[in-house]
Amino acid sequence: MTNILISGCNGRMGRVIADICGKDAELHVVAGFDIVLPQTITFPVYSKFEDFTGTADALIDFSSPGSIDDGLLAFCVKRKIPAVLCTTGYSEAQTALIGEAAKLIPIFKSANMSIGINLLADIVREAAGKLGIDFDAEIVESHHRQKVDAPSGTALLLADAVKSGRSDKLENVYERQSRREPRGSGEIGISAVRGGTIPGEHTVIFAGRDEVIEFKHTVYSREVFAAGAVRAAKFIADIKEPGFYSKF
Repeated sequence: MTNILISGCNGRMGRVIADICGKDAELHVVAGFDIVLPQTITFPVYSKFEDFTGTADALIDFSSPGSIDDGLLAFCVKRKIPAVLCTTGYSEAQTALIGEAAKLIPIFKSANMSIGINLLADIVREAAGKLGIDFDAEIVESHHRQKVDAPSGTALLLADAVKSGRSDKLENVYERQSRREPRGSGEIGISAVRGGTIPGEHTVIFAGRDEVIEFKHTVYSREVFAAGAVRAAKFIADIKEPGFYSKF
């Protein structure tokens, strides 16, 4: 039995994670953390990390970047609890704190918990290497109107995959209205669309002379991300060595 803590348990994704864990005989949610305390839930919920005094094998955080400032990492380090960080939009200072914590505990961190996106990143990396400088790379991402960060962390993850596959140096370009010049070969264009209830859609375009190759991933339910987070928690609960992990 793997004992799980859920940070942001009363949020949209937190509730889905709790539901998935509740249907898995190998998992048990021992407690949750949230600034909003629900009226009915099957496990205790705390507003502060330090109020939890039990034990756990892994923590899943699907709250907000602010949880880092509220003591999530300090709690996990002190209690030696591996963490699965599913939130995006961390500041440089918060990212640095995560890096320091990874020296002391196992941390699973990915800009996207979808199995499909992580496979797509591998495919994009290979394609970028084979197509080379003869193909321009562009990334278009679409999300619901409530998403606050742009571009998405997944778009940046895919841009990094393109860069790692290419031998030349590439620069992310987020807007072109201020550039009155032809597109440079050393660019990756990244465009963000926000509207409605789109859960998530990412398209990587490789445009060459007289031919275009597109790789696209579409999410129809947020449960995809929750299922990936739970799978990551099962994985990291068995990890003994501190460090960053992003593949399960």
